[in-house]
Amino acid sequence: MEEADYRKMVEAALFMSPRAMSLSEISSATGMASIGSLQAILDKLVEHYKNSDTALEILKISDKYMFSLKEPYASKVSTLATGPDLSRGALRILAYINKNDGVLQSQIVKLFGTSVYDYMRELEEKEFVETKKVGRSKRIETTTKFKEYFNV
Repeated sequence: MEEADYRKMVEAALFMSPRAMSLSEISSATGMASIGSLQAILDKLVEHYKNSDTALEILKISDKYMFSLKEPYASKVSTLATGPDLSRGALRILAYINKNDGVLQSQIVKLFGTSVYDYMRELEEKEFVETKKVGRSKRIETTTKFKEYFNV
């Protein structure tokens, strides 16, 4: 296959994936063995979409890549996307955690009450937050999955 064919395969893989993909995942999906060549193709694609007159872009989040919509198009058509499968309370807690990354669970309980424990369990099951034991409480941080899902 030629480079143009590999570029199209990488585009197709990113387009079809519901989440951001690592280099090894893209390599497996496209059959490209050379990570260096794959990285070069991804760099070209990121630049291509960045400079093109299109609503699409390829985002790099940590060490993963995904297709997304550029602003203002994303906000204008966001109503077409399905909402997160989270309760309203869990979304409120998640918004607070995102704004105060690294907050202690005990602080959240003081602000929102004991229902936080159920919401935290929901957020951990969806892998939007991770916790680390700190004394008698837990330090709560958002995950890469959260950043990918909510495009932040």
